[in-house]
Amino acid sequence: MRYQGSEAYRVEAAERRRERLEGQARPSFEVVSGGGLDARVRAGVSPVFVSRIRVAVAIAAVLVVVGMARVALSSATVTLLKSNAELTTQIEEAQTLNDNLRIERSVLSSNSRISRIATQNYGMVLPTEAVHVGEPASAADETPAGEAATDGEAAQTPNETGATGELA
Repeated sequence: MRYQGSEAYRVEAAERRRERLEGQARPSFEVVSGGGLDARVRAGVSPVFVSRIRVAVAIAAVLVVVGMARVALSSATVTLLKSNAELTTQIEEAQTLNDNLRIERSVLSSNSRISRIATQNYGMVLPTEAVHVGEPASAADETPAGEAATDGEAAQTPNETGATGELA
């Protein structure tokens, strides 16, 4: 027979049980690491999102460069067209001036105008008789052909050429 409460207690077991009960005393909520909305916020930006942002920035940079190149080509084209228009205008003005100068030259070099100026301003008249300058036909046969024909002053007298008789 046994009596209740007569068994022996282990002192160490009671202490362990008390420590275990104290260790099991938990707070009213549980913390689970790696889960929930807070963990996603703390995790930062995902690598996929970063790579997509980089691709978008690269595409934007390419579009900006292409746009700048197009604007540069357009402005160069406009500049060239403007200079072509200016050159065309200058060419037209030069052609008009050339035509006017040709007309002026033909008017100024007409024989009737020159004859009128010579007779009115300088009192010159056309000769009425023909004058031949040169030696008789027999002397021309004895001289070389090139000398008599090229030397126009040889047939003139010293008074006609303005010479005084002295050689310089």
